[in-house]
Amino acid sequence: MNKINYKIFRLPLIAVFLIWLVFWIETKSGIDFAHFGIYPKDLKGLLGIPLSPFIHGDLEHLYNNSIPLFVLLSMMQYFYKKQTYFVIIAGVLLSGFITWLIGRPSFHIGASGLIYVLVSFIFFKGILTKNYQLSALSFIVVFLYGSMVWYMFPDVKDGMSWEGHLGGFITGIILTFLTDTPEEYKKAYKYDWEKPDFNPYQDPFMKHFDENGNFTSTPHTHTSTDENIKFKYVIVKDEENEKKIE
Repeated sequence: MNKINYKIFRLPLIAVFLIWLVFWIETKSGIDFAHFGIYPKDLKGLLGIPLSPFIHGDLEHLYNNSIPLFVLLSMMQYFYKKQTYFVIIAGVLLSGFITWLIGRPSFHIGASGLIYVLVSFIFFKGILTKNYQLSALSFIVVFLYGSMVWYMFPDVKDGMSWEGHLGGFITGIILTFLTDTPEEYKKAYKYDWEKPDFNPYQDPFMKHFDENGNFTSTPHTHTSTDENIKFKYVIVKDEENEKKIE
């Protein structure tokens, strides 16, 4: 794993700054921006798809979205840097459209739809790549945000857009199959004995087996003498400080 480049925090900081800036402008101006959100099954409501992630109903709503947005975008920038912008843009548009299709007749706002996109994408992408680092990241996401799955169902919490959460989760799964795995994680980890140049006779562990396959506490040095793999070996007796060659 590469050392952390602190530039990965640039995008998350910008994203969090923007949603706080919009909330500050809304508070100072006294104008309710909620009507710029997604209003399902209404053509004008489609305008809310790109705008809704920046709009939040109150300070608690804003705070609850800020931390996971920062954390998840940081993960994306570190592990999926080339895929980040595609996932964000496609995630906002597709999850917003799903919300527009299935949502209740109300204004749907907040960055939680995008957050569900990121959680879903990071989890399923890591599992499907079968790379141990990305798989570990998947389980970290489950540990941190696994409880969010309950908020994709109706009537769990009043005034919450479960439709936006569900749309984000579905979108994350779809984007898993539409994005490439980062090059550095495409190659599955191989143990030494799986590598083509592996020489069992030079392996420290294998040296503890004699020519008959018996395990001994003293190391044996094996060398092949012909194509039929005839062996000569050295047995080291530390206690007697002797070497016996056969």
